[in-house]
Amino acid sequence: MRVVITGGAGFIGANLAGTLLERPEVEQVRVVDDLSTGRKANLTGLDVAFHEGTVLDPALLDEAFAGADAVVHLAALPSVPRSVADPVASHHANATGTLEVLQAARRAGDLHVVAASSSSVYGANRELPKRETMRTAPMSPYAVSKLATEAYLAAFHHCYGLGVLPFRFFNVFGPLQPAGHAYAAVVPAFVDAALAGRPLRVHGDGGQTRDFTYVGTVTRVLADAVLRRVVHADPVNLAFGSRTSLTELVAELGSVLGRPLEVEHTEPRPGDVRDSQADNSRLRSLFPEVQPVLLREGLEHTVEWFRS
Repeated sequence: MRVVITGGAGFIGANLAGTLLERPEVEQVRVVDDLSTGRKANLTGLDVAFHEGTVLDPALLDEAFAGADAVVHLAALPSVPRSVADPVASHHANATGTLEVLQAARRAGDLHVVAASSSSVYGANRELPKRETMRTAPMSPYAVSKLATEAYLAAFHHCYGLGVLPFRFFNVFGPLQPAGHAYAAVVPAFVDAALAGRPLRVHGDGGQTRDFTYVGTVTRVLADAVLRRVVHADPVNLAFGSRTSLTELVAELGSVLGRPLEVEHTEPRPGDVRDSQADNSRLRSLFPEVQPVLLREGLEHTVEWFRS
């Protein structure tokens, strides 16, 4: 099997490349990435075919998709705050980029397409846990662009018979996730600050909750989806129903490091949701054997990677 990963030099993509290459069924992994947020160094030591460029380039996609069997579409411009600052860029990369990937998948012979959406699509809907059948209520341009991703996958499935599987990711974390920039996710930002002896910056009161999912769990599910060619036109939550507040995350990280951590509270960020927790019934029905890595173990792996 030959698998293409768009955004494959990013945090999740590079971890997925490593997971796929461990599977004997996978003959080749190809990566498409414009390196706008990913890093080629993330692929060091991995035997991948690298195609540098944007998913907005149809000719590049045709080259990368030729002779492939499946695509895992992870390329995106991430971050809610980034989308608030530049909504047009988020739309082009995430919504139009998905459309171009789907068009290229059809031209290449109707490749199986697994794609990343986001729990941010639930937005202002306060009901917990988040079920895929709930009303979506995006609160940011990023969330809107991810809802468009899902809608395009469903449309291509129903109109053209394309095999698709959209996953809603919930706060994925782990090794290779970057810190030290304005749009860093909360776990790497906390780990980076803690190891450097800086206060951990919490936007809001710290009571907001998230369903943190370790990247190794995510990549195992993605690899299984590709190898078994799992098709489901409706979105699937890729998380396991945990609910951890940022205050609890700080305490758990402090326990891993063996010392209390200083916290600095700032104003809440526009577009951020208050609480997030997945209902995983649909995921469990499609992937009954998956066992998630627990938060503490994932934090231990992440700290170890940062220290190395």
